[in-house]
Amino acid sequence: MDLQNDAVSKPISVIACISLALLYVVTLYAPTFLLRLPPPSSFTNFMIRRFLCAIVSTTLSLFITPLILPVQTRDLKYIFGVYGLRVDHMWQALVLPLALTSLMYAGSLLLKSLQLFDFWRQHAFFGGGLSFDSFKCAATSFIDWLSAISSNVMTWRNYIVGPLTEELVFRACMIPILLCGGFKPYNTMVLGPIFFSLAHLNHFMEIYTKQNYIIKKAAMIIGLQLGYTVLFGSYASFLFIRTGHLAAPLVAHVYCNFMGLPVLHSQRSGIVTIASIIGFLGFLWLLFPMTGPELYNDRIDNCSCWQ
Repeated sequence: MDLQNDAVSKPISVIACISLALLYVVTLYAPTFLLRLPPPSSFTNFMIRRFLCAIVSTTLSLFITPLILPVQTRDLKYIFGVYGLRVDHMWQALVLPLALTSLMYAGSLLLKSLQLFDFWRQHAFFGGGLSFDSFKCAATSFIDWLSAISSNVMTWRNYIVGPLTEELVFRACMIPILLCGGFKPYNTMVLGPIFFSLAHLNHFMEIYTKQNYIIKKAAMIIGLQLGYTVLFGSYASFLFIRTGHLAAPLVAHVYCNFMGLPVLHSQRSGIVTIASIIGFLGFLWLLFPMTGPELYNDRIDNCSCWQ
C-alpha cells in the first residue's frame, strides 16, 4: 500500500467508512424493507438472500473505494494491491497468521485433543480394538461429517461468505481510506473495529425480537459480542496493516469463527489452563516477529506504515 497519507481529509475518511458500514448492513434488509419482497419460504432461502445482499454491498464498496482514494491509475493489479488481494507470498500470509492465531487457542486445542483421545481409547477398549475396520468406519464418519457441514448454509455463512465480505469491506476498503485520511496505523487499528462492531448492532433487534429476550439480556449478549468483535477487529486490522495481505486477516477470521471463544479453563484438567497461559504468552512474544512486513513483501520502503 503506497498511497499517500493526508490525501483524504479525516472527516471525509470517517464519513466514508461509516457510509460503507451502513451500506453493508442496510443492504441486508433491502429485500424486505426497500424492495418489499415476500418473506423467504425457508431459513436456507433467507440466508441465500442475505448472501446475495452481502455480495452486492461488498461489490459496491470495492467500486466506490477507488473513487475516494487518491488512485490515479486504472491498473487492476495496483488497485488489487491496495486491497491486499495478492498472490505473492501467499503461503506466508496463510500459514504464519494461522499459526500465530492458533496460539491463542492452545487450551482449546489441547482440550479437543484430550476429548479425541478419550474417544479413541473408549473405542479401543469397548469396540474391539483399533482394527482396520475401525479406521475405515472413522474415515467414513469423517467424510459424512464433511458432506453434512458443506451442505449446511451456516457453514457457508460462518466460514466463506461472512469472513470474505466482511474482510473486503472492513479491512480492504476501510483501512486504506483511514490511512489516507491521515490516521496513524495504531489509531486505525482502534477506529476500524468500531465501524466493524457497529455493523453488528443489527443483531440486537434480531435477538430481541426473534428470540424473545428481554432488553437487558439482549443488551448483555450483544455487548459481549461487540466486545469480542472489537478485539478481533483490532487484531485483523493489525494483520492487514502489518502484512499488506488480505489473506492474513481472512484466514484468522475463518479460524476464529470455527474455534469460537478460546477455552481459558477446564474443570477436567489443569493442564488446559497452563496451555492457555503458555499459548497467550507465546502469542504476545511472536506477535511482531511473525507479522514482520519483510516476510510478506519484497519491498517495505514503499509504505509509511512499515517504516
